[in-house]
Amino acid sequence: MNGETLYSIGDLARRTGLTVKAIRFYADTGVVPPTTRTPAGYRRYGADSLACLELVRTLRELGIDLATIRRVVDREVSLTDVAATHAEALDVQIRVLRQRRAVLTAVARRGSTPQEMDLMHKLARLSADERQYLIDDFLGAVFDGLHDHPAFAAAIRSLTPELPDDPEPEQIEAWVRLAELSQDRDFRTTLHGMAQDLAADRAPDDATGLPRVLVEAVRAQVTPALEAGVEPDSPAAEPIVSALAAHYARILGHPASHDPRALYRRLAARLERMNDARWDQYLSLLAVVNGWPAPESLAPALIWSAAALRTRMLQQ
Repeated sequence: MNGETLYSIGDLARRTGLTVKAIRFYADTGVVPPTTRTPAGYRRYGADSLACLELVRTLRELGIDLATIRRVVDREVSLTDVAATHAEALDVQIRVLRQRRAVLTAVARRGSTPQEMDLMHKLARLSADERQYLIDDFLGAVFDGLHDHPAFAAAIRSLTPELPDDPEPEQIEAWVRLAELSQDRDFRTTLHGMAQDLAADRAPDDATGLPRVLVEAVRAQVTPALEAGVEPDSPAAEPIVSALAAHYARILGHPASHDPRALYRRLAARLERMNDARWDQYLSLLAVVNGWPAPESLAPALIWSAAALRTRMLQQ
């Protein structure tokens, strides 16, 4: 054939690393037919066949099915398109395998029962849309009737967990615990009450992010007192209580002197309602899932503040 070098099946097997049986199979199925045959009927292959077999071997090693390979060889589809499609499919498989590995690692760490492992696996396998639906249902119940409130749009976003495509075992475990917590009806009711309190406290002309205003004021005012060992019923607590009351009065939109005892009572009730261990747990789990820094518990500051306020109520 014009001096072209021709190879026997044995030559191709040595050059490509394929078995003679595999090369015959590719020839019989028409994927890589022989270039010609000898007078005795033996198959002979040219340089193009050698290159084609190398491509077939590579694609098979990458897990691409024979039907697709034949379409590539016949130039019905481009190798670029096939590579892109299979790369996307592999990405999905890799994410699934990583997720399974994370689930198994979390189970091994946690010593889960078979029932817990099954639940963990099911929750971890939820699609992003399914996970979003579960969380939307939870936050929808918490903020029911308040979605148009200007202060709560950012709050809803900040409370939404987003499990990454390649989660660590601790993120899987945190997501499962958070999902379980979100189904606690009493917890939903408690958070809904907190949200209603915050909405009711907002002054008519206040367009600030109220949920964070009160919390951050308590944290900023009380944390130094806790660190300094100031007791809530001591005289040293007086300026802190006054500052908190004045701040809360500004949120409500009326002077602190309007009715100090009623103001203290209302603020103490708000802070006591906010002091729910499940809320701290939710925020901690949320930080793990989203890869945020671990939040400091506000419970000590809330307990101190409520005690200091109620002490002053008795003194009024």
